[in-house]
Amino acid sequence: MQFNSYLFILAVVPAFVLCYFLLSGLNKTAGKLAIIAFGAWFYAYGGWDSAAILGISLLVNLLASLALSGQKRFRKLTLALAVLANVGLLLYFKYCNFALGTLFALLGKSYTAKNILLPLGISFFTFQQIMYLVSLYRGEIRKLNLLDYLCYILYFPKLIMGPLAEPTDFIGQLNQAERKRIDWENVACGVKLFGFGLFKKMILADTFARAVNWGFGNLDSATSGDLFLVTLFYTFEIYFDFSGYSDMAVGVSQMVNITLPMNFDSPYKAFSIRDFWKRWHMTLTAFLTKNVYFPLGGSRKGTIRTYINILAVFLVSGLWHGANWTFLLWGLLHGLLQVLERIFHKRYERLHGAVKWLYAFIAVNLLWLLFRADSIGQWKEMLTTMFSFRDMAVSGGLIRSFVLPETAFLLDKLDFLGLNGRIRGLPMLITTLGALLLCLIPENNYRNLKKLSIPNLLLCAAGFVWAFLSLSSESVFVYFNF
Repeated sequence: MQFNSYLFILAVVPAFVLCYFLLSGLNKTAGKLAIIAFGAWFYAYGGWDSAAILGISLLVNLLASLALSGQKRFRKLTLALAVLANVGLLLYFKYCNFALGTLFALLGKSYTAKNILLPLGISFFTFQQIMYLVSLYRGEIRKLNLLDYLCYILYFPKLIMGPLAEPTDFIGQLNQAERKRIDWENVACGVKLFGFGLFKKMILADTFARAVNWGFGNLDSATSGDLFLVTLFYTFEIYFDFSGYSDMAVGVSQMVNITLPMNFDSPYKAFSIRDFWKRWHMTLTAFLTKNVYFPLGGSRKGTIRTYINILAVFLVSGLWHGANWTFLLWGLLHGLLQVLERIFHKRYERLHGAVKWLYAFIAVNLLWLLFRADSIGQWKEMLTTMFSFRDMAVSGGLIRSFVLPETAFLLDKLDFLGLNGRIRGLPMLITTLGALLLCLIPENNYRNLKKLSIPNLLLCAAGFVWAFLSLSSESVFVYFNF
């Protein structure tokens, strides 16, 4: 089930909030059972095959958690085996065909891909399982509590696409008595953030997605100008799509007094690639830093080892995103740029801020194009076309991707100066400039969570109504398949 659906907005969210507080008023156990029941139903709604895989994961990790709680010896071995079991499950379902296809290609043989189910959100719930086990091993969680464990894993706002939450923080909030009573200010803040997230997804991300899909569907005829714009449009699409989901997840959680961590902090304001990764998908960055970078030695074992560790982290990040050489190269290039920024740190810091921002923004754009491409070869061909500058005209098909019924109506009624007829591609221009300004000027929605001024609420209401009226059909989130 998608967050941007009538069923979720009109039925699931109100029912969840109501049931959670009604049952929590009886006792805290009943409230936890509501979280577990809604999470199990929400995931099973996406398919019983996926639900069976999640059930197996829950059982394996429950047994591992019991072993870690009940013994003092062999705890490190138990943790290692449990982590390997989780990683093995992830590798099989997500990377089996990729690995076998690569092996057969190296041997010069053909390979027919197996029909292997990709469970919904397997990357996210696998990492959450590992986080719980590590916290249990380190003593951050004293002992296994079945209901707390199931609530942590099955909490549906973060189950499919995050944010990745630390188990100690989530479970600690879950057991605070003062959070069991409805807080109308939190409900209002949550509704506001959910509304902004829905607007990001339905009006911005989905509009840019139509343009990006047109570009990738017309690569043979697309001009250099088209592909430069498509690259920029995908940069906007993936940000508004994923940050929109995160806003909605945080918003629903805020309604029930649960605070999920910030996942995005205006990433396109970054002045370097290092800065970008402190702002983009922050919970994944924190997970990889804590569970990959630090165990490898971090920056404690010399300069060369530090660089190797950075590259290892970003290779893992690339592989986590998908079974394709494009993701591996995308991760590797992000790692290499961070290494270069460290090597030339002193010189880089002397550059003007505008130059640093422009470098970071262009680098992120070009690497997002690799992320979106079907193959490394396709990415190279697109870059070749772009930087040949042979034809900088913009195709009509790309421009028409931005002509929505509501925008056409508004431009027709509000076009006092007749600009719509004079400026070719005015809807595309307005949408692009608006997206850029939203990325660079306002403070992050998460940081503005508690601000409930009248203008802020009116803006949210207008955005929510516009987005809600656009719910003619569910559109899948970019990270839904990760």
